[in-house]
Amino acid sequence: MNIRQVRKKIKTIGNVKKITRAMELVSAVKMKKSQQEAVDSRPYRETLEDVIKRIIGLVDVNLSPLLTSTVSEKHLAIIISSNKGLCGSFNFNLFRFCLKNVDFEKTDFIILGKKASFLVNKMGGNIIADFSTGKPQSAISAIFNLVLEKFLSHEYASVSLVYNKFISALQYNPVKETILPANFLSELSVEADGHGQDVKNIREEYLIEPSAKSIVDVLLKSFVEDKIRGAVISNEAGEHSARMMAMRNATENASDIIYEMTLLRNKLRQEKITYELLDMITAKESVENN
Repeated sequence: MNIRQVRKKIKTIGNVKKITRAMELVSAVKMKKSQQEAVDSRPYRETLEDVIKRIIGLVDVNLSPLLTSTVSEKHLAIIISSNKGLCGSFNFNLFRFCLKNVDFEKTDFIILGKKASFLVNKMGGNIIADFSTGKPQSAISAIFNLVLEKFLSHEYASVSLVYNKFISALQYNPVKETILPANFLSELSVEADGHGQDVKNIREEYLIEPSAKSIVDVLLKSFVEDKIRGAVISNEAGEHSARMMAMRNATENASDIIYEMTLLRNKLRQEKITYELLDMITAKESVENN
């Protein structure tokens, strides 16, 4: 490799470094935005869950279809991945998790993300809907309506979300969360509703109209839709975090390569100068001897 080739390579890697650095900054901004959306929606979600837990004890579990499972052997999974690459092991970790925790023979799939579509097709899974085109958050209502329709028609025993849950800028973990049937009853205890009062005493504290069942059904639908929205936002934050770290590593690697190539360039220049000096000395000695 000559000096010209080394200089050309340094310039090329420098251009790549500028791109990866820009992508890192863009991903950092997007991650902050998604993270803030998740934080802003948390009070609503916590309040909604608290209200449901307060009045769900007044409802016969058999009267609410969103609280009971069916006899169907089929399950429905909503897999959320990224549409784009360049995000390190983000999708790979999700796929490995799916292979261990999802029964592809007994599960149908709703897909949100081109990478998830590739995985399910490769595994021979049955995709009933693919929302990979367009922005992920724009598909939330459509996914919710489809999930509600399928579950209420008793086609599936359960509906689960599979996605990368954002924890911090350096950590995101693949998870599987069952959203239907809504499993609030197992979380309730007869001792407290969060305020040191028995759940059965709620009947005496609140006048519920038109009925506890109708209100719980509305709240449960809001809860399910919000769980889907929360998963999409969390997955987006994790994706941007993974891409930010991948681009940061790429930028650092580019800097290391440029440093090594600069040393090589200097070494080649020194060798060239040395050879030229030797040629000059040899020529001078030859002239003097003649």
